[in-house]
Amino acid sequence: MAGVVVAKGTGVTKFDLGDAVYGNIQDFNAPGKLKQLGTLAEFIAVEETLVAMKPQNLSFEEAASLPLAVQTAMEGFVTADFKEGQTVFIVGGAGGVGTLAVQLAKNFYNASYVVATCSSAKVEFVKKLGADKVIDYTNTKYEEIKEKFDFLYDTIGDCKNSFVVAKDEAPIIDITWPPSHPRAVYSSLTVSGENLEMIRPYLENGKLKAIIDPTGPYAFTDVIEAFRYLETGRARGKVVISPFPTENAPRFVSRELGSNQMPERVALGTSVC
Repeated sequence: MAGVVVAKGTGVTKFDLGDAVYGNIQDFNAPGKLKQLGTLAEFIAVEETLVAMKPQNLSFEEAASLPLAVQTAMEGFVTADFKEGQTVFIVGGAGGVGTLAVQLAKNFYNASYVVATCSSAKVEFVKKLGADKVIDYTNTKYEEIKEKFDFLYDTIGDCKNSFVVAKDEAPIIDITWPPSHPRAVYSSLTVSGENLEMIRPYLENGKLKAIIDPTGPYAFTDVIEAFRYLETGRARGKVVISPFPTENAPRFVSRELGSNQMPERVALGTSVC
């Protein structure tokens, strides 16, 4: 989500009223009961540790599209212990996680060679993201690919077939559960505002770009349609739902909440998700 801070608890120190922030507010690894699930609302409360300042060059819609996908994409490289100069094969280079995995591989983790798969219609799109080579999976089988890679990153759960492109000892990461090949390791994500701060310079200088599916952003009145489209599996980048255009971002409410209400949380007005 992305939004504007409209109120904060007395223990909040990182953000002020009126700040534009973004983040993934669902930390399933946090101890205790999950405090917040979902962002389809005009106002939400969130832990300050889970959000970061929105990069100034991004719209609210662009910012909202990033946290879940980019944190998932980053975690895969961390889990694989990926090293600068290695090669990577990304299965599903046009999806929400895949589009960011391609960009991160090339511009953040400094891979020497990035290959990604997608359908025929999306080949040029994925090339523009930075892939050195794009495989059209409708025309080429994994077994036909002669190259072997230091890291196989499967974003669609097809590692039962894609594993053949990995070197013998190469890590295979699958972000779907359960992984479909015994060598594959499941990778989830670390939810934190800190990893969003790490990539902020890359977003602001254009080396990382938010990719929003061209059918959106969807209005709140079209939420069901947005989910129907998402379930087709044909999205290019992320599907975004927005209750307001960026140029009409809400003004903040000038007040501070008492410590007994939400001491370490911030309330965001009219979130984009």
